[in-house]
Amino acid sequence: MMGSLGKLRATILFSVAFASALFCQKQSRVVGADAYLQAAAVASPKPAPTPQLTPVQWHEDLRFLSSQLERHHANAFHFISREAFIREVQELDSRLDQLNPDQIFVGMDRIESSVGDGHTYIRLPSDSPVYPVKFGYFDGHYRLLTAADSLQSPEAVGGRLLSIDNVPVARIHELLLTLTPADEMQPLREVRAAALLSNGLVLHGLGIAAERVKVRYLLLTEEGKQVSVELAATSGVLGSEAGWIQAAAGPALYLQHGEDGFWCTYLEDKHTGYCNFRSYKNLKTTSRALKDLMTQQHPENLVIDLRLNDGGDWTLGLKYVVNLIRHVGEINRKGHLFVLIGPRTFSAAMANACHFRAKTKAILVGQPIGEKPNSYQEARDIVLPNSRWVARYSVKFYRFAGSGENLIRPDKEIADTWDDYRMGRDSVLAWVLLQVSEEQK
Repeated sequence: MMGSLGKLRATILFSVAFASALFCQKQSRVVGADAYLQAAAVASPKPAPTPQLTPVQWHEDLRFLSSQLERHHANAFHFISREAFIREVQELDSRLDQLNPDQIFVGMDRIESSVGDGHTYIRLPSDSPVYPVKFGYFDGHYRLLTAADSLQSPEAVGGRLLSIDNVPVARIHELLLTLTPADEMQPLREVRAAALLSNGLVLHGLGIAAERVKVRYLLLTEEGKQVSVELAATSGVLGSEAGWIQAAAGPALYLQHGEDGFWCTYLEDKHTGYCNFRSYKNLKTTSRALKDLMTQQHPENLVIDLRLNDGGDWTLGLKYVVNLIRHVGEINRKGHLFVLIGPRTFSAAMANACHFRAKTKAILVGQPIGEKPNSYQEARDIVLPNSRWVARYSVKFYRFAGSGENLIRPDKEIADTWDDYRMGRDSVLAWVLLQVSEEQK
């Protein structure tokens, strides 16, 4: 008779030959662009149907996922114990036959998230249902930041979320966090949870929304009025947000030029250059804006904004941004170089923030970074054999910080408040410019 360990291994392990056929690695450094919040498809009117698989196929996908995580993650049990991981897999396996595909996706993603690091998760399918809204997390509340101009109740924009399909926001918050990296800092988890509030697959799979293609948000407006908003989903990304209703009176500087991965401007009255570095795509080319700024304007001060940078190849950031600045003596001085960071400063951007701290005289300003600097990164992908869902996992441990707490705190911490966002203020940049003004006196 097979012992308990043998049964356990039989449940977890999958055919090595089959795994090798479907296992695919993406060669990159520190992984890049965090595709967690991204989708690749163009929006279409009707969401694609969920995978229609047999129970045998769903069990096969789960076995494949669990075996590959254990086998190929650099250390799948650095946060969750192997015993607890196996219990989670077995518990989901026991319920698979009674679950719909959205619930199965959520169950598998929850297992991935329990591993702990921010690079281990299941990609949201590019054709999953999405709603034309975006939420943010401020001061302990989810706020509706923007919505398509077709919204029937525009006064709801800026409102505080109370419930979805009668599920109270406290329960929603609890459920969403189970699909965020369990061993990263809470601010990163909050950012990711807020991003999931517009995804019909996730809301349905968690049991928050009754349907995957229709939802009802209940919000409390600034005037204290409760407003119900009913929306139908589309499939994939929503495209341009031009013309959407905005909660902010006007976008702060760091929220402008969202289509540009790296852009610079000169704040003449402050003799200060400002560069918004949010993407590593084509950085060799886009970073020329920094060179042009330095050679044409000769700023006395420089601000590099990493607050919206989700990652890429840190070696490129080190080569084309950090090392360029470190050799400019007029800028690389205490009180003249500032790097702005926050919860969304992720992966390669987190690494480059550490490089700025270690290799330059930069002052880091903003909020603590959401990802731990000493953590598992360098993501790779596996494709589940039947559903074709793409699961990610980390293959390398990086140490970007020395002794002490495993956290990158800014030298000057400034809260990101709802009032600032609503009024179009940037208190972080304002603090920097105040320091610059004091220095000029």
